[in-house]
Amino acid sequence: MMDMIQRIIGLAIGVIVTLILLVAMTSVTANEAIVPLVIGAIAAFFWPIVIGWFLVRRAKQRQQNKIEDEVQRQVNQQNRG
Repeated sequence: MMDMIQRIIGLAIGVIVTLILLVAMTSVTANEAIVPLVIGAIAAFFWPIVIGWFLVRRAKQRQQNKIEDEVQRQVNQQNRG
């Protein structure tokens, strides 16, 4: 739960800093910058979930490949002798 709160606080700070930099360094008004900031905040919130899902899937596939290789090795060993 604390990780989620820290992530939300970090996103809020990032959005505020980005808004300030965007308005200060370009001719964009604060109202024009809201939509890109919201989209960026949503993407920043969900990318760790997507990457985590991908990495877990990859780890499970590697584990399954190791199991299949071991089974194949044992079958080959039994067939030989």
